Amino acid sequence: MKRQQIETYVGERIRSIREQRRLSLRALSERSGLSINAISQIERGEVSATISSLGRLADAFDVHITDLFEKEKPSTTLFVKKRDGLAVQENGVLIESLGFGLHRQQFEPFRMTIRPGAMVSKAPLAHKGHEFIYCLAGELEYFIRDEKFHLEAGDSLLFEAHQPHHWRNISDEQYAAVLVFQMAQSLPFGRLPRRQDGDQLAHEKSN
Repeated sequence: MKRQQIETYVGERIRSIREQRRLSLRALSERSGLSINAISQIERGEVSATISSLGRLADAFDVHITDLFEKEKPSTTLFVKKRDGLAVQENGVLIESLGFGLHRQQFEPFRMTIRPGAMVSKAPLAHKGHEFIYCLAGELEYFIRDEKFHLEAGDSLLFEAHQPHHWRNISDEQYAAVLVFQMAQSLPFGRLPRRQDGDQLAHEKSN
């Protein structure tokens, strides 16, 4: 499925769930914290929803984030061609989904590309479940609590993600890695990592 097709399908899926719940755009806006205009554009496939906005909508519907991608007949096998997966680009960081849409999916793999000097956020992140990162190219500093790890090509890191963590690209080259989130089974999959100050990883514009 091409990215434009993904945007259109996800938008239709969100509108379908909203109508099934008999929610107006205004009601969904109040529940999710997204503007009415933003939700309307996402439903029409006019904009690509960020991971943050999808997480907020899933929270508002009280569903798994993967439910926003499911078809009436859940997929049992997914094949993603290069550049055809869902992608989000913000602040020098490109995150591309490597597989998304299985029914009750228990983990989520990404390819992450980071420009020189870019970092995930100024405040540490923390979320339930486990996190795994495998460095493909470049150099990255990964901070977990007060411990610092220097990752180069071929290095990997696996940790319990409830620990405050953040990272930055310290090299003059682009950094690339495979990133995998495994969410705690006690919570619906797809809840986004949150900053320690309680803010979402990515912020939505109100317009």
